[in-house]
Amino acid sequence: MALTATTLFGVVVLLCVLAPWLPLPDPNHKNLSESLRPPFWLPGADISHPLGTDHLGRDMMSRLLFGGRLTLAIVFAAVVLAAAIGLLVGIVAGYRGGWIDTLLSRLVDTQLALPFILLALTFVIAAGSSVPILIVVLALGSWASFARVVRGEAIGLRGRTFVVALESAHIGSFGIIFRHILPNLTPVLLVVGVVQIGVMILAEAGLSFLGMGVSPPQVTWGTMLTGGKDYLSLAWWVIILPGLCIVLTTLSLNMLADVARDKFDPTVTRGGDK
Repeated sequence: MALTATTLFGVVVLLCVLAPWLPLPDPNHKNLSESLRPPFWLPGADISHPLGTDHLGRDMMSRLLFGGRLTLAIVFAAVVLAAAIGLLVGIVAGYRGGWIDTLLSRLVDTQLALPFILLALTFVIAAGSSVPILIVVLALGSWASFARVVRGEAIGLRGRTFVVALESAHIGSFGIIFRHILPNLTPVLLVVGVVQIGVMILAEAGLSFLGMGVSPPQVTWGTMLTGGKDYLSLAWWVIILPGLCIVLTTLSLNMLADVARDKFDPTVTRGGDK
């Protein structure tokens, strides 16, 4: 399972990253005479468009790879930002405890109770639809997931012998947190990060479907779903292919997260028993 998930996700990332250097047509080039060409295995296909074209005659393979490139760039940036915010809040709350923990925990609970669509709509109305805004919206919608997990781990580490010894040696809180506790949080951050990448891919697609994604001519898998929804009965590939990319990528990430959790969680045995 690990090999399958790693291979699948690796191939997707590699093709998307290399898209500008592959012999592909411009993803935004329109040719109405070639509109709704089917993929190569269906009658009426054009070999110059192996995965067919959309309603404006744009090459589907090119749009899938360039759209995946922007989708993954947005999602990776959002995960890094969310992890940074969640790590800071969670580690401070878990290590310091007391009223600081109470205050930050209430902040996390408030964020988790706030509907994501309402948050996204507020930002889009206030600042418009753009890649940076989308990154911020996705990060603000998921940082609490990092914070809650990190807080729990930090509370567990706070009572460990090595932390008590460091405190007895009058090592400052900053040094203990970032030099000794933070390295022990890397495995759990990795697992949560992998899960959140998949979650954010779905969230980006959902926002784009609701018209709150990136603006044309930029393309993501989510905007491809939006553009193809009116042609599902005429040309299923314009919406099924980007949907399949989202499903396969998310599925591979979930498999990777399971493998990473089993590897790094010492309470999980080979048989899966706790």
